[in-house]
Amino acid sequence: MRLTRYTDYALRVLIYLSARPGRLCSIAEIAEAYGISHNHLTKVVHELGKAGYVTTLRGRAGGIRLARPAEEIRIGEIVRATEDGFDLADCRNCVIAPACGMTSVLSEAVAAFLSVLDRYTFADLPKREIDILSLFPLAEAPAKAARAASKAEATR
Repeated sequence: MRLTRYTDYALRVLIYLSARPGRLCSIAEIAEAYGISHNHLTKVVHELGKAGYVTTLRGRAGGIRLARPAEEIRIGEIVRATEDGFDLADCRNCVIAPACGMTSVLSEAVAAFLSVLDRYTFADLPKREIDILSLFPLAEAPAKAARAASKAEATR
């Protein structure tokens, strides 16, 4: 089974935002961090907003952030919402489908796949590997500079 690019981008956006809880991020920032198309990502973010997974704020100080806590968004939920279907084979148009038994085997496989994804939320992901924020040095540079300025101001 292979996920579509659309689902891939949706997962990437939610991973990026879950690593920055409460912070507004721009689509341009996320696109640059991943090296992916800004236009395509805009469509994905728009749909994630309509579905209630992200909150979008327009204007100069706008951006996007998770609409719900990362621990409330299951990965399987996102995959189901962004994939068109889960037909692993074209059993509907196959003359032997009623007799071969493959349809039920493939359905069971898809159910198992989604069951595993349902066990994890976006809050689980950053903890599973190295510090995810360190992998986005360009996108984090303005935030690090702001934190450093804040600390310097606080010590005065």
